[in-house]
Amino acid sequence: MHTAFFGDRERNFSLTPHLIPELERLTGKGIAAIVDGVRRASFAELVNTIRLGLIGGGAHPEEASALTNTYVKAHSLGEVHLLALDILNDLWTGPTVPPAGKGTV
Repeated sequence: MHTAFFGDRERNFSLTPHLIPELERLTGKGIAAIVDGVRRASFAELVNTIRLGLIGGGAHPEEASALTNTYVKAHSLGEVHLLALDILNDLWTGPTVPPAGKGTV
């Protein structure tokens, strides 16, 4: 699970395995090609990655669509790209979890 400020608050993003076929259908590419080519991704691929990440993170599909339609345009392309990259990275390598005991007193 990746957490990032998006829109008006911190939100959870997770491109879960059951959403991979939908991303592949929308992009016409396999998941490995999407991850490998994220630096050359189309705007639609970035938007769909974020939208499906919101759904996987617990947002209702209508809410995820409204959020991406409203807030992706409000962010720089660099920020959108980095968010999509973080979502795909968590899918590919697993979420980054702080080591036990770190940050506790």
